[in-house]
Amino acid sequence: MIIVGDIGNTETKICLVNSKNKIIKRINISTKKINPSTLKKAISTLNIRNKIIKKCLICSVVPKLYNEIKSFFNKVYKIKCYELKKLKLNRLINIKVNYKQIGSDRLANAISAINNKDNFIILDFGTATTFDVLIKNTYHGGVIAPGVKLSLSTLIDKATQIPSVNLKKTKKIIGLNTTSAVRAGFFWGYEGLIDNIINLIKKETKMSFKIIITGGFSNLFKNSIKTKVKLNKDITINGLIKASVLIK
Repeated sequence: MIIVGDIGNTETKICLVNSKNKIIKRINISTKKINPSTLKKAISTLNIRNKIIKKCLICSVVPKLYNEIKSFFNKVYKIKCYELKKLKLNRLINIKVNYKQIGSDRLANAISAINNKDNFIILDFGTATTFDVLIKNTYHGGVIAPGVKLSLSTLIDKATQIPSVNLKKTKKIIGLNTTSAVRAGFFWGYEGLIDNIINLIKKETKMSFKIIITGGFSNLFKNSIKTKVKLNKDITINGLIKASVLIK
């Protein structure tokens, strides 16, 4: 068995994976709420104390928290953890851009998708809305746009007359009140942003792509994007499982 984890700005996922690379248990924790007590309680639900754990691989965009979780696994369970970007990833994927500036979660996504024959755009609705371009076996960089939830929270925080809004698809573009106007602006605004960026990537590369979407708001947009998409909520975790073969 192995443990894989994805430490994001918003949410942290930790999964127990069996010898057949199947996720058998998982926990999701709000990253901001993680402390020694909440971490101990959450990890205990994996019931790993009497199991033989051969590897622990984590991707993280929060270095301080990665060090805390790494220390926790080592001290409590005697399990050594590795960070994805410290592995020799060039054995799995060619990286055309500055390696140090790519989020390890984005690299995990790319490793999960790569099949050496197809081109992919991986659209992740996380704290930021990211588009990663994968051509055959090479990561070619991507696009980072403001995250949907972050943008909405900022608007609500800065504009005193904007109420808290639960985003959903609207049938009409013109809102009849503040709530429907905000919903329309965010839904149709991001729908337009997504389609435009995908089309510009196709135009710039002169290539066609398969589109994979993941992250918090992927369910909201999956049926509205003009290009056919495939939803994969576990793409990051699957990329970590795939990359775990690099740990000796």
